[in-house]
Amino acid sequence: MYTVSNRFLVKKGMGHKIAPAFTSEKELLDFEGFHKVEVSVCTQNREHDEMNVMMYWQALENFQTWRASDSFKKLHARDAQSNGESPIISNQIVIAEIVATLSI
Repeated sequence: MYTVSNRFLVKKGMGHKIAPAFTSEKELLDFEGFHKVEVSVCTQNREHDEMNVMMYWQALENFQTWRASDSFKKLHARDAQSNGESPIISNQIVIAEIVATLSI
């Protein structure tokens, strides 16, 4: 299993406002190998909020298929066309393989 983490710095006060947008894409549920997406927001920094969008995929190829899909392209084209200034300051994508787990 793999995680794809998109780590964002966003304008102060915007983390909780834009977080739901990252779980609104229901077409994602139809992609083979997709397990879940989680969004966390940290508001401890005085200058910005930090968001982490963590996607779980069975195989890296499953993520790559979604990323090359029309669904992904439409979603990000819509974001690029939104009116107003973006609340996103910066972001970094980190792809990692899960190699150990402990759960209830």
